[in-house]
Amino acid sequence: RGIDPAAQVVLCAGAPDTPGIDQEFRGLFAGLSRAREGVHWIPRMLPRPEVIQLLTHAAVFVCPSVYEPLGIVNLEAMACGTPVVASRVGGIPEVVADGETGVLVPREDGADDDFEAGLARALDSVLGDPDAARRMGEAGRTRAVEEFGWDAVARRTVRLYEEILKRA
Repeated sequence: RGIDPAAQVVLCAGAPDTPGIDQEFRGLFAGLSRAREGVHWIPRMLPRPEVIQLLTHAAVFVCPSVYEPLGIVNLEAMACGTPVVASRVGGIPEVVADGETGVLVPREDGADDDFEAGLARALDSVLGDPDAARRMGEAGRTRAVEEFGWDAVARRTVRLYEEILKRA
């Protein structure tokens, strides 16, 4: 809805949780494909090298989650230097810095039309400003590595153990 018609849309959706969700998604995809050109669906789980290739070539990564405890998929996109447009739900705001590494869109239960419109506006704003998208992608890569990379996790884990040992 409202996304620039020139934008190519690639949907990566592996196996659905239920047959009902599969049927619903297939119907929605068919309708979207009829409504606009440039819509592609990858209906399988991709090997890691293919995911990296897809993310590094994407102009923007979109994560319209209803619930997300952390949002590792956003970190993966950020690690590839791709700006993120995502729902402001769960742990996503801990990963995606709004306006810095991407754009967060508020999502309220029962306000799907507002959410969809906000998502389209955010996506168009990132696609419409390549310089800002590049800056967000670079900042996202830096944040993913410096705050969430294995070295950063190891340092925080060692600090935690040191604090625990001091109290023992």
